[in-house]
Amino acid sequence: MFDIEYKGANSVVLTSKKTRVVFDPRVSVAGGKDVSVNGDIEVLTEDRFAVEGASPRLMFHGPGEYEAGDVALIGIPARRHIDTVEQGNQATIYRVTIGGVRLAVLGNVASPLGDDQLESIGVVDMVVIPVGGNGYTLDGTDAAAMIRQIEPRAVIPVHYADSGLSYEVPQDDFEVFVKELGAGVVEAGPKFKVKGEASVPEQLTVIKISRS
Repeated sequence: MFDIEYKGANSVVLTSKKTRVVFDPRVSVAGGKDVSVNGDIEVLTEDRFAVEGASPRLMFHGPGEYEAGDVALIGIPARRHIDTVEQGNQATIYRVTIGGVRLAVLGNVASPLGDDQLESIGVVDMVVIPVGGNGYTLDGTDAAAMIRQIEPRAVIPVHYADSGLSYEVPQDDFEVFVKELGAGVVEAGPKFKVKGEASVPEQLTVIKISRS
């Protein structure tokens, strides 16, 4: 059993009985409050999302296989959507396994995913994906196309329009992605509680987690 929280921008927090894992905690890049990682696991889809001066128990960034407590991660190299092929891979996709549930956490990556990336992601139950678009990250169309490539059962959108944050460029509303994907929505409140694989919806569903 674990909880998923959304903190703004690309930041999500997975909390189990044994471990707290914080992805991309530097929310100040979007005018928000950085997420504390002191004593916890800090995971970065890009190095620029690290919190300066923090003291995480462990930091994971870049391709590789990682394990902490009851959480296992595989880092998969990816090209950022703003970069050319010549600039190489400056982002990381993560496949996460926790409590028997499999997730993919995507940052600002280029679309479409390649065959090698899809093979490394494999079968997952849930995907965390940015959807705000306008040159900053994936837009609703590209994000929906990427979800169709991965074929999860649940999607947690992040990095969409939020009056409490100040993104460098305007972000599309949450509803733009939902319309593109054409899936039902579950309002989870500030936390989505995952009790096991059976608690993930059987058919493709968008999980909206309120920013906390």
